[in-house]
Amino acid sequence: MIDKDLLAILACPETRQPLAEANAEQLKRVNQRIAAGAVKNVGGGEVKQALAGGLVRQDGKIVYPVRDDIPVLLVDEGIALA
Repeated sequence: MIDKDLLAILACPETRQPLAEANAEQLKRVNQRIAAGAVKNVGGGEVKQALAGGLVRQDGKIVYPVRDDIPVLLVDEGIALA
């Protein structure tokens, strides 16, 4: 879990939209696609590691991974939720 005070100041590095923690259903859907080998990040790299957590952009289109309790807020690391 991300500290609420930290989450309040975090924003999408591309659009500056607020971020929220990904819910269990969103993570489940992304992880199913990752397991099937069907996920590439915004930078075009194949995503092979399941997400234990993520931060979703306000428009619900992109999730940024949280690895070892650290949000990875790099545009190229974003993963499309659609």
